[in-house]
Amino acid sequence: MRLLLIWLLNACALLAVAYLMPSIEVASFASALLAALVLGLVNTVLRPLLILLTLPATLLTLGLFLFVLNGLMFWLAGSMLEGFVVGGFWPAFFGAILYSIFSSILSSFLPADKGAK
Repeated sequence: MRLLLIWLLNACALLAVAYLMPSIEVASFASALLAALVLGLVNTVLRPLLILLTLPATLLTLGLFLFVLNGLMFWLAGSMLEGFVVGGFWPAFFGAILYSIFSSILSSFLPADKGAK
């Protein structure tokens, strides 16, 4: 149940980012749900591999390259879907930062998971 709530909150966060940034467009709430799902899958499957492959650049920049990596994954998700359009790298970079801020704020309102210790 908590996973579905987080998915819905991430879709709302994506709609908020699209509202604040004119170069990011989300066609509908259904598109936001699909984009949130794709972003979650990209972050789950692709992100660990990319972090491992770019470890030297991440260490050299003291971790700041992870922001670039997040922006690239946000841009990738935008290029994979019809109803979710990202206008370039810089909108993806700042959109990914806003998305993570909004998503973490919204997720903090959820009650703690009962199974977690």
